[in-house]
Amino acid sequence: MNATDIPLRFAVLGPLRAWRGEQELELGSPQQRAVLAALLLRGGRPATLGELIDGVWGERPPAAAVSVLRTYVSRLRKVLEPDRNRAGGPRVVVSVGDGYLLRAREDALDLTVVRQRAADARALRAEGDPSAAAGLLHAALDGWDGTALAGIPGPLAEAERARLDEERLALLECRIDNDLDLGRHTEVIAELMSLTRAYPMKEQLSRLLMLALYRSGRQADALAVFRTARRTLVDQLGIEPGAALRELHDRILAADESLALLPPRQQAQPPPARPPAPATRPAQLPADLPTFVGRHSELDRVRALLPEDGRMPSTVIIGAIGGMGGIGKTTLAVHWAHEIAGRFPDGQLCLNLRGFDPTGTVVTPEEAIRVFLDALGVPPSNIPSGLAAQAALYRSLLAERRVLILLDNARDADQVRPLLPGSPGSLVIVTSRSRLTGLVVGEGAFPLTLDQLTTSEAHDLLARRLGADRLAAEPEAAAEIITRCARLPLALAIVAAHAVGHPGFPLATIAEEVRESHGSLDAFTGGDDITTDVRAVFSWSYKALSAPAARLFRLLGLHSGPDVSAPAVAALAGLPAQETRTLLSELTRAHLVIERLPGRYTLHDLLRVYAGERVRAEDPAEERERAVERLLSWYLHSADATYPLITPKRARVPLPAPPPSCRPLEFTEHEQALDWCESERANLVSAVHQAVACGRPDLAWRLPAVLWGFFYLRSHLHDWLDTAGAGLSAARAAGDRVGEAQGLADTAAALRFTGRVEEAIAHQHQALALYRRLGDLMGRSRAVGNLGDAYLQAGRLRESVEYSRRALAIDRVLGSTWGEGIALTNLGDAYQRLGRFQEAISCLEQALTVLRASDNRWVEGVALDILGTVHHRLRRHDDAVAHYHQALETHRAIANRWGEGHSLSNLGDVQLDAGREEEARTSWRRALEIFVELGHPDAEKARERLARPPGRAPRAAGDGTASARTA
Repeated sequence: MNATDIPLRFAVLGPLRAWRGEQELELGSPQQRAVLAALLLRGGRPATLGELIDGVWGERPPAAAVSVLRTYVSRLRKVLEPDRNRAGGPRVVVSVGDGYLLRAREDALDLTVVRQRAADARALRAEGDPSAAAGLLHAALDGWDGTALAGIPGPLAEAERARLDEERLALLECRIDNDLDLGRHTEVIAELMSLTRAYPMKEQLSRLLMLALYRSGRQADALAVFRTARRTLVDQLGIEPGAALRELHDRILAADESLALLPPRQQAQPPPARPPAPATRPAQLPADLPTFVGRHSELDRVRALLPEDGRMPSTVIIGAIGGMGGIGKTTLAVHWAHEIAGRFPDGQLCLNLRGFDPTGTVVTPEEAIRVFLDALGVPPSNIPSGLAAQAALYRSLLAERRVLILLDNARDADQVRPLLPGSPGSLVIVTSRSRLTGLVVGEGAFPLTLDQLTTSEAHDLLARRLGADRLAAEPEAAAEIITRCARLPLALAIVAAHAVGHPGFPLATIAEEVRESHGSLDAFTGGDDITTDVRAVFSWSYKALSAPAARLFRLLGLHSGPDVSAPAVAALAGLPAQETRTLLSELTRAHLVIERLPGRYTLHDLLRVYAGERVRAEDPAEERERAVERLLSWYLHSADATYPLITPKRARVPLPAPPPSCRPLEFTEHEQALDWCESERANLVSAVHQAVACGRPDLAWRLPAVLWGFFYLRSHLHDWLDTAGAGLSAARAAGDRVGEAQGLADTAAALRFTGRVEEAIAHQHQALALYRRLGDLMGRSRAVGNLGDAYLQAGRLRESVEYSRRALAIDRVLGSTWGEGIALTNLGDAYQRLGRFQEAISCLEQALTVLRASDNRWVEGVALDILGTVHHRLRRHDDAVAHYHQALETHRAIANRWGEGHSLSNLGDVQLDAGREEEARTSWRRALEIFVELGHPDAEKARERLARPPGRAPRAAGDGTASARTA
């Protein structure tokens, strides 16, 4: 509405500007402009002082931020209302509560005008009138005057700039689509070509360009656009184009007549969209608490976030539930999530971000996204490196889906932002002990802060757990328990669990026990610290344990991983397995630990804090150090026990003997070993970092050294690189040259398999130099051989030949048949890529003799596959087929499924070349089945082979197989 006699106008779609009538106003310093921008972008809603401070200065406001902010507001009032009568009060920037509200006409802001024009244009298009829509769309885009909020500092402006840039791009796509409806396909081609180069990941732009080219008679160019877009998506994100782009590609291939332009108002209705391929539907919500009570007003507030009629939300909705630890944030979030889960048919994602975990092991956005991508069915090998690419893939998968996402225990807004969907229709529920003001300001999150239960709700909670009759019989004792527990849900739950376990105890006795322990622990403050009451309950529950169980509870405070298995607990405590399980059962009954899965346990974070405090207070430092050493050694030696099953016949890393009372696991089967590594993966990664933190670099670098085979086979390349890098840093800091050399080699291997080959080469050169200084000939041999492989993967074939020859010479001097076989295989592969086929055959046949003598079946299969490729390129089809069949037998003997799939693909190629087309297609189908099972990106290559017209043979592969050949 109009607040002044002379109208005000504001612009944010470019530099921030304001006019009073025809006079442009001077808006002051950049920070003062940021305050005005924050008020304008609230859309007629008030902004609190806290939101404004966070929006202008972020995490580091000045000491006098409130005073400075009020000064900016005062100056803005003078600029916007120079003739204001002080007695009448401000009419534009008005005070509301502890914040401010900007009042202006609805059409006073350029953004509002642009959005209205865009909405009107879309309505006209929906009515079949693109001609009328065209003017509005062009006028809407003309409303932009460069980069939105140009020159405005602060996190709010940064977030809004990104949001408005996406809005402008969507409007531009709509305008071009409308131009195509009007037959202007030739005119928009140049513009679309420029846009697709600037935004190569935007599939809609590629779709529009394909359609424009096709309607201009350029079918081949349109198909080329699809190939370019697909290659970009696969290379950068590891995903295929969406259904709309694939469908248009198919229709262009088929010369679909419906793609031809029809006159306006007679546009043919597009055929129904092809249903998307079946996708994984995650259902990760934990169970709803059957004793949930109360929180009626809070539930009403969050329910109001969703449209009442069940429609899909028009934006991404974010609910941020905050409050102190133990207040019931997660319980409320899970209860509400179950209540509305049916409105999100594409599933529910849930993750504890461990933002306030007592161990400090906060889940990074990269780790969280990888967990969600795994839940959405993305194979580990298809997950790109780098947070930006991972987040883009995550948002792409969530586009056009309705998913409920629960992010529990977030640290801050920066941890949450990469996990937010980019398209409307989904709901994100975030819980945190932090205010998350950045999400409220930058992403429009709805904040809900929980307080203690009301007295009535606390009474209902106890009645639900203990029975109303028991409370009615002792109302004063029940009231005292509620008071002593400060109406905190967690405290009430622990006391109730104790009362349930002792049905014969009067409530007065339980109240007395809580009363007697009251005051011995610190009180809650107004923040996130533990209150006296909660810790008194913990203390009382802890003191009720047997001495062995109490000791075990304390020691659990030393474990840094997200959960812990019973055998790991036994190692931590130095106890036999059966005794450990008995004590864990005692802790579970006391609700001090939770058995989330059979044999796997976790602690509530507040209980973990308490356990950590108790172990530091009651157990001497020597005992704590011995317990941590037993635990980390258990993880190391158990992981080492999987090594000969996962990577058979490979040289093992020498390990120190495990300490007394540490009983590592033993394994007998390949799959058993892999499954254990998978179930303990998070703990193994955490163990590496805990070893670094507690000054055990010798354990830190050895763990990734024994886990490399698992990381490789399961494609956990991010964890491989993370742990290898941590071990390397620890060894360097400790001056452990042997560990540093191993860490360099492990990091180089991880870099090589993540595609960062040049960095891998640099690390291998460092490892080689260090092995020289150490006088470690075997280490030098491995480093030189691995350089030969790395140069091979980099396409630097002459250098690969040089280093492979050097490795071969060293290995022969040392009598290392293992390294000799690998060097000969790499040398043969390099020669075949160089077209030196006879030398390749000679090397590979020598390699097979050595590999078989040393029982190196992993690389034997690779050598046979490369020999098949050499004979195929020489057009010796029968010899090629024979070698591929031998390679398949070898791969299958050691369950190398990747190798089997590659050899089947190559076998199909040579079978087609030999005129045995049906056999070729059978081989490719079998390869495709394996790649799909593994989630390997080569599945698409197999599909391309099967999609070729009959009789069209592929060229013989010249790059061997992707199986591992590092020393």
